[in-house]
Amino acid sequence: MPPKASTSQKLQPNEVPVVFQRYRTELQNLAQKIGELESEMEEHALVLSTLKPLVTSEPTRPCYRLIGGTLVQRSVKDVAPALETNYSGIKEVLESLVKNYKGKEEEFGAFQREYGIQMPGNAR
Repeated sequence: MPPKASTSQKLQPNEVPVVFQRYRTELQNLAQKIGELESEMEEHALVLSTLKPLVTSEPTRPCYRLIGGTLVQRSVKDVAPALETNYSGIKEVLESLVKNYKGKEEEFGAFQREYGIQMPGNAR
């Protein structure tokens, strides 16, 4: 993990590129995970919007769900609550990751300012 940009101890000139690359890699990994979770959340929302009308009109209708790599048959009334729970959990994790990403981005910006690093295309 990169050191805090506000530490009183300055890095050696040969350490700055290493820390810079760590920040970039960490931000890229977080962004990738955020993208994956956003996609998964959209899939859950699509399935939920399809199942919602069936919960009241046909609650016993067969429904298939992939659980741990196994396709199982359940009823709509059983699957819908589980999907809503999963959707809520994904949403919470996504919000946490976005908050973490913004914090790391601010840390990275402070690190860049402290060591006078300018990125091409960034007019500051």
